[in-house]
Amino acid sequence: MTSSTSSTSSTSSTAEEQVTRLLADRTGTAPQDWFLVVKARYGLQVVFSALGAVRGPGEVVTQVFTCATAVDPVLVSGLRPVYAEVSPESVAIDPEGLQPPPSAHAVMLQHTFGIVDEPRARRLRAVADAAGALLIEDAAHCAARLARSADGAPLADVSVHSFGVEKVLPTRFGGAVWVNPALGASAVRERIVSELGALPVVGGRLAALARVNRTTVRALNRLPAGAASRVRSALTRVGAFEPPIAEVERRGGLAAAPSRPSAWMTTQVAAALPALGANEARRSAAVGAYLATLAGRVQVPAAIGPDSPLLRFPFFAPDADAAERVFAALAASGARPGRWYRPALFPGPVDPRVYGYRPGDGSLRVTEDLVARVVNLPTDVTPERARATAADVLSALG
Repeated sequence: MTSSTSSTSSTSSTAEEQVTRLLADRTGTAPQDWFLVVKARYGLQVVFSALGAVRGPGEVVTQVFTCATAVDPVLVSGLRPVYAEVSPESVAIDPEGLQPPPSAHAVMLQHTFGIVDEPRARRLRAVADAAGALLIEDAAHCAARLARSADGAPLADVSVHSFGVEKVLPTRFGGAVWVNPALGASAVRERIVSELGALPVVGGRLAALARVNRTTVRALNRLPAGAASRVRSALTRVGAFEPPIAEVERRGGLAAAPSRPSAWMTTQVAAALPALGANEARRSAAVGAYLATLAGRVQVPAAIGPDSPLLRFPFFAPDADAAERVFAALAASGARPGRWYRPALFPGPVDPRVYGYRPGDGSLRVTEDLVARVVNLPTDVTPERARATAADVLSALG
């Protein structure tokens, strides 16, 4: 090993220790139970692959009100996704009446937009336990927040967090997986921990692209929309740009093998984590302003409290046409409305059949109705801006 390689490895190790310690301190857990990954989706892939290796073929109970990259790891691991209805109050799997298949290996608890609905999460935990399945927490939208039981203990068997693009931290890359020590010396836990602990550091191409990603995006944003799209596609084709969702990830695959973040990526996360509390406080203030204006006038998930530090603030327009009117009005005002998750398995699979999803078949009537009507608003804004945006929403809805 050269001195340069040794120095890089030492820097990476020190930064990883700092990040896992910060995550542990914030969540009341132990640093050794946290593992870093270059993207949260690869952490999920490791978990599902380990489940398949230990337990054989089986299913993962999940939802289509999500991103394709949250289901791709299930497919890549050789397991089968089974879709459950979501609750309009939390936009997470509704535990009421949920009956996982006999060979279900896991049930997903997704904190959509950062909504942590602990009462429903606890009921989902009971459903998973009764089925002999692991509860996997998708906390990509709320880094370093864990759903907890009535006694304060973390609910999930595994919790996956993201530091990537359009997430709570401004870091654009990186993720973390927490493995609950309460799983004990089980074969599943040992396999997950062993594989996460043995991940190689990400390759040089992606490590280099991460360092220039912000500059590239800023340059693209200065171009007219049509030109920006063409340039972005060209850069992606030649491997000079890492898109948030690759084309293969709309086809049921993943763009790379699991790995750990580079030293530079990890250092960025370590620098950003101490400001997470202030970041969440700003988002909570915006959420409170949205609620004060919109609650009772549009359909808002009931699990959103006035102090919820959401990644985005969701609501449901009366119908799909009304949602489009809101998008048009807010886009014209520069308010940055979001289309997450319109369509389902956002930004939409090339072939839904690859995902085992049949749009419109009636089994996901509640979910598909919410997909058609959802709008989400930015929370990284001042309360004044949030109130103005909410007023624009009401105006657009008439």
